[in-house]
Amino acid sequence: MKVRLFGRMAIFDWINYILLAGLCLSIVYPFLYLLRTSLSAPESYTFASLSIIPRSLSLSSYWYVFENEFIRLGFVNTLRRTVLGTPVVLLATILAAYPLSRRGFPNRVLWTGLFVFTMFFDGGLIPHYIVVRALGLIDSVWALILPGLITTFTLIIVRNYFMSLPEDIEEAARIDGAGDFTILFRIVVPLSTPILATVALWTIVHHWNAWFDSLIYIRDARKHVLQVVVRRIVLEGTTQVMDITGGGQGSGDAVPNPENIKAATVMITTIPIVLVYPFLQKYFVKGIMVGSLKG
Repeated sequence: MKVRLFGRMAIFDWINYILLAGLCLSIVYPFLYLLRTSLSAPESYTFASLSIIPRSLSLSSYWYVFENEFIRLGFVNTLRRTVLGTPVVLLATILAAYPLSRRGFPNRVLWTGLFVFTMFFDGGLIPHYIVVRALGLIDSVWALILPGLITTFTLIIVRNYFMSLPEDIEEAARIDGAGDFTILFRIVVPLSTPILATVALWTIVHHWNAWFDSLIYIRDARKHVLQVVVRRIVLEGTTQVMDITGGGQGSGDAVPNPENIKAATVMITTIPIVLVYPFLQKYFVKGIMVGSLKG
């Protein structure tokens, strides 16, 4: 009986391993294929090949992309948006979530309900654009940050995490004369590193990958974020497009073909955000589990 049960469990485990391996392969392979394409020499690249090992290495695609003025400007604009947006979003979320997590806050249920209401009903794109234009934010980096300053889902997660913290700590601090802001920034925030790191990761990924709001609110092509430039190159990806948008001629090597350029552009936009994950991953599971359970 035990042998049969062990055998069934072993088969079940092997099936899981195979399915998970296939899932991982389907995720990792496209990334490795793009990396191989970006590193392939123009004369050795063949679109029909499924290999992830380039026949001949060359950095000409990266030189060609880095010499593109609009990609450099897009990278700077995206970096500016991410660096400014992440701390502002964290601060606004903390200041909104903390009072909603305190049991003594007047009409706490009502205010929480108003935030939740926005998850199901939205004004739409045209009212958003009218408000942004009326505030004079068109062609400004703040047009990409302020409209999405607080998201209800993130607010609820942070609120629930704050509610899970022991109230005795706050009461002891009040006895010692600490005020609300002292308790928040010197006690609650340091104890909430897992959920804040999780929210920071979400915000960084959002701002780094966002492109549609830049397409709507930014008119000056030199102020577009990197993803808008990448979108144009990938959808219209030819050497003519690179030349029109200020592309260079590489480092003296042969001009890369369009697929090399597309792959190098995508890799340049992907690698920085991938490098962020290892530093925040350890906080991610703990933060999301605690923040989603306490209610």
